[in-house]
Amino acid sequence: MEPSDQEQSSQELDLEEITRKISFLDKWREIFSYHRLGTNNTTSQNREGNHISAGETEDGTGIPQPKGHGHWPSSSLCSIPKPSIISSKSGGLPISLAVATKLRQILFGNTVQVFSSDWRKAYFRFHDPFSDLAFALEVGKGGARSIQMAVQGCIIKYLLFTRKGKDCNFLSLCAMSKQGQKRALAAALAGILWAAGAARKATICLVTEDTHVAPTPDYSGDGFTERLQLFELLEKEATEKFIYDHVQCVRLKLKEAGVNRVELVLNSVQREGSHGVILFLYSLIFSRTFERLQKDLDVSTTHLLRPNAGGFLCRQAVLNMILTGRASPHVFNGYQKGKSQETLCGVLTRSDVGYLQWHKDTSEDDRLSQVGSMLKTPKLPIWLCNINGNYSVLFSTDRQLLSDWKVERLFDLYFYSGQPAQNKPAHLTVDTHSHHWERVRHEDEHRPGRRFSPVEATIRTKWREATINWNGTVPLY
Repeated sequence: MEPSDQEQSSQELDLEEITRKISFLDKWREIFSYHRLGTNNTTSQNREGNHISAGETEDGTGIPQPKGHGHWPSSSLCSIPKPSIISSKSGGLPISLAVATKLRQILFGNTVQVFSSDWRKAYFRFHDPFSDLAFALEVGKGGARSIQMAVQGCIIKYLLFTRKGKDCNFLSLCAMSKQGQKRALAAALAGILWAAGAARKATICLVTEDTHVAPTPDYSGDGFTERLQLFELLEKEATEKFIYDHVQCVRLKLKEAGVNRVELVLNSVQREGSHGVILFLYSLIFSRTFERLQKDLDVSTTHLLRPNAGGFLCRQAVLNMILTGRASPHVFNGYQKGKSQETLCGVLTRSDVGYLQWHKDTSEDDRLSQVGSMLKTPKLPIWLCNINGNYSVLFSTDRQLLSDWKVERLFDLYFYSGQPAQNKPAHLTVDTHSHHWERVRHEDEHRPGRRFSPVEATIRTKWREATINWNGTVPLY
């Protein structure tokens, strides 16, 4: 049967659209190449024509430092995403042995250890759109969980307080579409990387089809790090667009001239097996740069991960780098002297997202473990919580909570634990001016014989005499 004129016209338009988008890809590839981002070799040229080795750059990251105005245009990037494993010809700079070695050292303190299976499986995935947890990431077990929850706090920050043109209320969090989820993730990751790069640049890692580094007696390969391609961006907007283009999954189908199907499927950080959390951690380190990291850390923390039960946990420096942009090893304010009179580095400025912690075995007399006001009282009412080593997020939808003492008398908080059994955030009402007998009555209401849960104890590290009402929900933890 002959196709109708209308069908032929539709097919021609589809083909024209695909051709147009492919031409956009070629255009951006030329731009990448012009700005020294589109090379396959381990050397590149600076503007004076001098060759720069991938392991011999100014900050030791292996990425040529920008000169002049060599950055991406702020106009819209091509919306076709890159595939799960990108071509080595897609731009960026391949990782070198020197950079891979430095990366392994700053993470593990040696070049032999590699990420455990729970890390390799960890990625960023939301709960179902248009649900009570549409804004929330699904988190697994293991050391990557703390990073996922820290990113969760930054996602909530975007959705409630920095997203333009949207209502900042709890219902808006539940009304998230899949497209909105991807945009929120891109905005959160871009903001974290841009802050780590001192608001000057961000570096993003993707995996290529080619191996750039061969294992040596002093470097154990993991089959993943050796295939990294590094992309440097000099504008926050361009960083967000680049991440968004590598988060969404697009399928284009063509039925024309013998072409049955063309699929462009992007993986990046949102598919199992994508090493999504590791990619983000790598990007965080490269954005901060090895040089800045050495200045951030102190004698108590020489590398970012510590072994635990066959895996690895993040040290506090990683979480502080996500929350503040600086890899401070401790949670107190400023600098303090350790037991041997060594100088220890804490948090220097207030961050947008804060941090609270409570451990049943920690004494209040341990001054080095006490969270300082920089983290305890952030700019926005969102806290990453470390409760007996389990990470969760506590937040309010009221921006004025931490700036108006009248609001702080009686207010609502929402708690997301990430536990599989939690199908919606817990709604808590906090009263900071109740009488002591009211506090005892509320605490004993659901748990005879128990004064309070660890969640309540964590809240009281911020509001000491607060009464917490779970509003009919069984208290978590």
